[in-house]
Amino acid sequence: MRRGTWDVRQAPGTGTSNNATPRPFTSSHLFCPFSFVLFQEDAVPVSRIASDDAIGSILTVSRAVLCTRLSSMSSPNFSSVPVLDYSQAKSPELKPQFIKELQHALINVGFLYLSNVPVETAPLEAYIPRLFALPQEAKDKISMVNSKHFLGYNKLGAEFTKGRTDWREQFDIATPACVSCRGGAGGPGLLESVGAVAGWPDEDLLPGFKATMERYLLDVQALSYEFIGLLAEAFGLPADSLKQFYDRDELMQHRGKIVQYPQTESESQGVGPHYDAGFLTFLLQASDHKGLQVQNLSGDWIDVPPIPGTFVVNIGRGAHASFLIPYHHSTNFRISNSFSLAYLALEFATQGLARATSHRVISPSGGTGPRYSVPFFQNIGLNVKLTEHVLEFPPEILALRDARGYVGATDSVNFTEFDREPSGRVNLIGRVKSHPDVAARHYPALFKEVFPNGVPAQNQNQDKQVCCVVYCCISVPMQFSVMKEHLRIYSKGRYKA
Repeated sequence: MRRGTWDVRQAPGTGTSNNATPRPFTSSHLFCPFSFVLFQEDAVPVSRIASDDAIGSILTVSRAVLCTRLSSMSSPNFSSVPVLDYSQAKSPELKPQFIKELQHALINVGFLYLSNVPVETAPLEAYIPRLFALPQEAKDKISMVNSKHFLGYNKLGAEFTKGRTDWREQFDIATPACVSCRGGAGGPGLLESVGAVAGWPDEDLLPGFKATMERYLLDVQALSYEFIGLLAEAFGLPADSLKQFYDRDELMQHRGKIVQYPQTESESQGVGPHYDAGFLTFLLQASDHKGLQVQNLSGDWIDVPPIPGTFVVNIGRGAHASFLIPYHHSTNFRISNSFSLAYLALEFATQGLARATSHRVISPSGGTGPRYSVPFFQNIGLNVKLTEHVLEFPPEILALRDARGYVGATDSVNFTEFDREPSGRVNLIGRVKSHPDVAARHYPALFKEVFPNGVPAQNQNQDKQVCCVVYCCISVPMQFSVMKEHLRIYSKGRYKA
């Protein structure tokens, strides 16, 4: 196959040789069984973080062409995030209705508000403005770059999403339960002696903050374990079915952030489109600002404004690859073993029942003050390989997934070559991508593996070569020439059909 070309062929096992003459994908093909597209370009960066944009170009084109054609086949779209009352889960009379609403939110939206939670947030919220108002030298003293465990303070512009700078200031924190954990398969000492290096502001500068934060983390941790049992019930399983994805308490550690998004004069990326790591995220929106947005089935961005007394809960991503771009239940997009899409951890574990949803944060506009938020990320065991854990769901539950249809549009593209690696290894690679400065200092060998040519933003013009395979089974009419034309337009002529 020539460089810089597209090709469409029958996939193996569909009755036509893989070496058959390429067939154009025309509007007469109402059903084209497992066609796949090969694309090769010699000006595409091969480093893993840079590949996000390269493959993202292809996937964005696919989304643009397919979304409108698939939308008529999907279940009703969502235009808001549902609110669930957690107290109903404690009532024998009201719990069935809660489970039903939870089931809908997990399968069709991937986000929900949770009200009446047993977590006191006011003490922590009172500390947050004071935390960011600390002298810069006090914050720099606990800078993440000094922590091999990726914990501590990050200045504005120190983190990246999809190769773009995130305009936020933050403290990365962790649950205190894991004080002397071994790195194990999770990588070189990822959680070793975490308690000694987590990094807290000096007690005399912010008296009581550490104790308040640790209490909050433990309370949300307890809530997350309760909630995962309710999630199992919503999918027709015993409440303890998902415990297999966790380790002993002393070997578990969940992480969080305290984030400040400063006001800007023009709309900017607080954090770019992404999926969260782990199983579940519990987000406290600690100010009155809008900014959080989720992407619905059509690719539209939907506001998730703060609601007092609630957490925002969403599904996380993980290690294995399958479908991050729009698919109907008869559509499957995959990237070849040169690149693997980072699979959605809970979505993968639940065979696509739980829906991870792309989301982003837009920085607050001028004159409104900073936006504060506190996300809690519920992780899975460091040694867990998602491909080794299979859950069996009742047919009537799986039918709900099939009735929903495709997952929907997304501007989030996450990649990992470690689709069968332990969770901890993938976790570590993700942190290396987000915080290359920390990786360069503490994991120089791994840094060179992930960034063989340096951080991609500094090497955007180097010629590379990449080849990917996109498997698809499209049950709607479309012209493949249209997709090629979109690709030429999107890439400003770099890709030639």
